[in-house]
Amino acid sequence: MGERVLIPGQVPNPKQREFFLSTVRHTAYGGARGGGKSWAMRTKLVLLALNYPGLQILLMRRTMPELRENHIRPLQMLLSGIAEYKESRTEFLFPNGSRIKCGYCALESDVYQYQGQQYDVIGMEEATMFTETQRDFIMTCNRPSAPEKRAFSPRMYYTCNPGGVGHHWVKRLFIDREYRPNEKPEDYRFIRADLFDNPVLMQADPGYLTALETLPDELRRAHLYGDWDVLSGQYFTGFSAGLHVVEPFAIPPHWPRYRAVDYGLDCAACVWAAADEAGRLYVYREYAKKDMVIGAAAREIAALGPECRDAAFAPPDLFGRSKESGRSMAALFFENGLPFVAVHAGRAAGWQMIAERLRGDANGPRLFLFSNCTELIRCLPRLMRDRKDPTDCATEPHDITHLPDALRYLVTARPAPALPAPGIIARELAKQNGTPLYPAPGITRDERAWLEYGR
Repeated sequence: MGERVLIPGQVPNPKQREFFLSTVRHTAYGGARGGGKSWAMRTKLVLLALNYPGLQILLMRRTMPELRENHIRPLQMLLSGIAEYKESRTEFLFPNGSRIKCGYCALESDVYQYQGQQYDVIGMEEATMFTETQRDFIMTCNRPSAPEKRAFSPRMYYTCNPGGVGHHWVKRLFIDREYRPNEKPEDYRFIRADLFDNPVLMQADPGYLTALETLPDELRRAHLYGDWDVLSGQYFTGFSAGLHVVEPFAIPPHWPRYRAVDYGLDCAACVWAAADEAGRLYVYREYAKKDMVIGAAAREIAALGPECRDAAFAPPDLFGRSKESGRSMAALFFENGLPFVAVHAGRAAGWQMIAERLRGDANGPRLFLFSNCTELIRCLPRLMRDRKDPTDCATEPHDITHLPDALRYLVTARPAPALPAPGIIARELAKQNGTPLYPAPGITRDERAWLEYGR
């Protein structure tokens, strides 16, 4: 890397030194707690600022309180007499023209405060706390700040642990190394480090190891050993593609079919499901489109599911009247061929009902997804627990919540199971009594209707 200026104090351990020497476009460090991630990130960025005049650096945490506690205060002590701190701009200015800007990105919309800015180096602390959308936007700012003055290859550094809203994109890039066409494998490097690689912390706080060892199994595997296959914080831990995803099949005509929508200007979403005689639900179709007005979305959804005549469900907020027009969104859907029934249930109760269906009973799961529902299959296991209310799902990243919300409304409505197929009851009665009886003693009104239909 070529850093020449050294910082007195802690000597980097071998893993931290490896992190300091990495010059690839994207370098991630960590994987378990106690690996010395924050110190490594701060020190790395300071070394770059001291050794490359005019370097523009952005250091990020998800929230400002975290940023101030974990980095700004330690940097103020470290750089006293070396760099000037500007409180109003939360940045450190070096005599050689380099700058470390400290930034945060608590909301999805916070990324726009960095629009048009240029940073030679970007450090994302606790990268799994950032959504993929946030990371992708911030990455567009990682470009030479003054290419005509200095030859320096732009790069990003990340520290991370398993879990969080960004678990999947970090795992994909740095652990599973699954790349999209525009991503080069040679641009990504992961340096695994854990508590056992950090003798400074081990000596300073021997009890920290004991604290990690006493965690519940899932958390211990993630935080002590850096197990990325344990998704700490995942809401639907029981979801398994091998168990809950099935290949499409011809749905029997007597199975009732249902649909439910979630609507917002950012996305219109709908799921269709059929129920068998045992009440098992099979989600067989999905719809999700951005920037759709109600009329267009309603017509497209209605055209996609003309066979769905049993019931359609929507959240109660669609039935509230607009102050401007005096009409509800549900009325606009109805006028465009899509009537709804309002579903009244709390968020937590709805998510729990999905979890219970995934768990199932002695006969197996009670919720299945057709393999053609690719977006719902992608989004459902990525929902995380809300950090303030673990009984609820987090609303970020927001783009993965629309189809699961539609499924939540459908499940909360408690759709009725299928009645036996026409002719089945008559055959059973004939088998029991030797002759078909109609009407038969003890037969229900609904069963009579099916018998009538089957005559």
